[in-house]
Amino acid sequence: MTAIENTGEAPAQPQTTGRVVVGIDGSPGSLEALRYAAAVARWKGWTLHLIGAWHVVYPIAPYGIECGDLIAAAQETAVTSVRDAEKLVLGDDVTVEVRRSIEEGPPAKILVDTSKGADLLVVGNRGLGGFSSLLLGSVSQACVHHAHCPVLVVRPTAEEAAS
Repeated sequence: MTAIENTGEAPAQPQTTGRVVVGIDGSPGSLEALRYAAAVARWKGWTLHLIGAWHVVYPIAPYGIECGDLIAAAQETAVTSVRDAEKLVLGDDVTVEVRRSIEEGPPAKILVDTSKGADLLVVGNRGLGGFSSLLLGSVSQACVHHAHCPVLVVRPTAEEAAS
């Protein structure tokens, strides 16, 4: 066994290039999640990674249906949600590196997959789903149980929840 010398100095910390991932769907909860994620990114010097997910559930029909317009609208909604949230929350004075991704697929799966290699995943407690009585939405619940990094679930402020 070797002795460890105590020099009174803190051990050198490795330089980190961390990443905080935040799910954006335009809901009050996702806007508040973005505020928290941006604060963490500034504090830690990490990259802020905004994720917008879109997913079209195809109807079952006996005849072929042209879903091109529906797909384009779903994708554009995700792009607009991320762009508008970024402008509203971060404004023009961005002091962190921002990365944006718009992904096709179920939001919970996209966020869990994107959490690989991340240092923190931040989500709102409820998004735009129809079950407003749930304390924790299905996406945030899936992220808490399956993410590959710590998860922070953020509730909207009273003002945002009212709007």
